[in-house]
Amino acid sequence: MMNQLLRLEVLSAKPSKPSAATEHTPEKPKKPLLFVHGAFAGAWCWQEHFLPYFAEHGYSAYAVSLRGHGGSEGRHELHHARLSDYVQDVASVAASLPEPPVLVGHSLGGLVVQQYCEQHPSSGAVLMASCPATGLIGTGLYWLAQAPLWNLQMLSWMQYSAGTATDVRPALAHTWLFSPTMERSKVEYYAQKIGQESMQAFLDTMFFLPNPRKIHTPMLVLGAEHDAIFPWYEVERTARVYNAPCKIFPNMAHAMMLERDWKHVAHTMLEWLHHRGL
Repeated sequence: MMNQLLRLEVLSAKPSKPSAATEHTPEKPKKPLLFVHGAFAGAWCWQEHFLPYFAEHGYSAYAVSLRGHGGSEGRHELHHARLSDYVQDVASVAASLPEPPVLVGHSLGGLVVQQYCEQHPSSGAVLMASCPATGLIGTGLYWLAQAPLWNLQMLSWMQYSAGTATDVRPALAHTWLFSPTMERSKVEYYAQKIGQESMQAFLDTMFFLPNPRKIHTPMLVLGAEHDAIFPWYEVERTARVYNAPCKIFPNMAHAMMLERDWKHVAHTMLEWLHHRGL
């Protein structure tokens, strides 16, 4: 396990004014939200739309950059990072908040959230285009069957260095993360923010899996119809594992928080939070 005292970047957005309430119908305090990004990303992916959106709706919203990602320390040790280190990062930020948050995890961050919920009771969690509860072995076989070259591209992306002559990130981002209709300028902008990922953490997703029987956190599971990484039926399978409501968004790809129709995803989450009294 890596150094436990790394400084972690936490971005946040707070409500600009108290939620509407009256003397007869006082507004119930809303739980803070803690967003966890996926592989290669950072807290920046939530700052674009989701943090301000939920702040506008009365939530204190936070996003952590896991060690070695975004503005967090640990970049030079990233390839030694384990999945358990990422869970520890989330736990340390969650413990620093005024009260236990609702967790929102995307992709690899979804698996981190599942493992966090196994160890720490939580009032709610949202899994977005999440790594399945059963790990990546089945999904890896799907990748191999669909496009063997993609796997080589992903491995090269994992080891990508900003000093190389050819930046492959924009092309890979459009293939893996975004819908074909996504504006090229935006894809290129987001691609420049993409960093490296830990091969060790990636391998952990195949062997160190959560135990759903130990997870009692209410969950919402969301997926994208055209997700090139975790197909919709894998997302539905995860929802069945947790007996959770599930919604698959049409005409959307993996990077759901940055896609053109991101607001549909955010609104669905908001409705679920309200329904759960969170």
